[in-house]
Amino acid sequence: MNYSKLVFVDLETTGANPAIDHITEIGLVEVDQEGQAQHWASLVKPATSIPAFIQGLTGITNEMVQDAPEFSTLAADLFAKLDGALFIAHNARFDHGFLRNAFKAAGYNLRVDVLCTVKLSRALYPEERRHNLDVLIERHGLIPNGRHRALADADLIWQFWQKLPTQIADETLQSTLTSLLQTPSLPAHLDQHALDDCPDTPGVYYFYGENKIPLYVGKSVQLRKRVLSHFSADHKFYKEMRLSQQVHHIEWRETAGEIGALLLEAQAIKALQPIHNQQLRQKRSLCAWQLQSDSAPRLVMARDEDFGRAQNLCGLFSSKRKAENVLRELAETHQLCLAMLGLESRSTNIHPCFAMQLHRCKGACVGKEPSALHHARLEAALSSLRIETWPYGGAVGLIEKGTNEKTDIHVVNNWCYLGTAQTEDAVWSLLENSPNHPAFDLDTYKILTKALSRRQLSVRKLSS
Repeated sequence: MNYSKLVFVDLETTGANPAIDHITEIGLVEVDQEGQAQHWASLVKPATSIPAFIQGLTGITNEMVQDAPEFSTLAADLFAKLDGALFIAHNARFDHGFLRNAFKAAGYNLRVDVLCTVKLSRALYPEERRHNLDVLIERHGLIPNGRHRALADADLIWQFWQKLPTQIADETLQSTLTSLLQTPSLPAHLDQHALDDCPDTPGVYYFYGENKIPLYVGKSVQLRKRVLSHFSADHKFYKEMRLSQQVHHIEWRETAGEIGALLLEAQAIKALQPIHNQQLRQKRSLCAWQLQSDSAPRLVMARDEDFGRAQNLCGLFSSKRKAENVLRELAETHQLCLAMLGLESRSTNIHPCFAMQLHRCKGACVGKEPSALHHARLEAALSSLRIETWPYGGAVGLIEKGTNEKTDIHVVNNWCYLGTAQTEDAVWSLLENSPNHPAFDLDTYKILTKALSRRQLSVRKLSS
């Protein structure tokens, strides 16, 4: 590895969000090319107070940082320590994100290659399920000198690094490091650090062009990997090449799991109408056949009928023509009467329909087949197209728990997705601000019925 030194980094902060929280302590272990290590640490005076639970976790109190230097005072010396080094941290996205934001506020642009030892541990020990620092201490016999203090944790990362050559073949170790350190090649209009904070968690990503024009919306259970795949394939596929040439800005939104990502993607595509999305894009004018006991099935439109509550609906078609074509095909397959289905007019009820004359109808049109039997055969023919009636008395919260310790509550009523919340207040806000008659969406219906049939979500009834 062509680096002047390795720097093992750990931070303590006032919270988990680098956009609004602040650094309270920095710990570094600098290792030169001869393997000589130097330890450095400093408390940092944050711009906000330290929450009580963070004080309890780290032992760093507001009194301890009262007279500590502000980050701007440390910035020049700290920047020199990191310049040209390989930045190594456990859950490096967290530490690098905080430092990059702090340096930016102080007038510096931190550009370093970053190695995450969580990802390194996962790559080298794929048979193990957990890779947090406490697990690594036990697994590799590391010697802690305190926990949740910056320098102590940075030293543990350095200890872990020293253990690797004794446990992993050199060729395997080097190829893994090379793979993890490969810098992605991003499109020309994107800053090369545009994806530094993009996580490999479930979620939805948004590509925008010049002047914030929506280009593409996608979802993945591994956001960062999926976004980069667009650009790694841009030399092979014309569509990806065009997208790469046009994208100027990328945003993303994390979800607890795949269901939330699917729901959000379907909603976002219809709202934004991105240029490069074909599927899910159209807001279709849905219709369905409604079975009636004493007459021909009735074609009803989603704009006129509450499809979540209506009984005996079959189909979901994007046009009247498609609905009639499907019914004609079923009639031919099952020898149903087009006249009884309302698809063929007759001058009188005593004349057989045209299909009966061709022996393709069993004669319900002239009383040869009892109408009740014809209706039963029609129900059987349409059974695979039945629309499930909303099974709950009102709105529900569909709870999805993710491996990233995130829990989403998807608020749904009558198969209509109202939004996703993480708190009680947000749940009730979605309910209170939802439209009186939200539009029934085919893609949302399919996502939800599939998820509920597979019991992928737990259901909590909500009383409005």
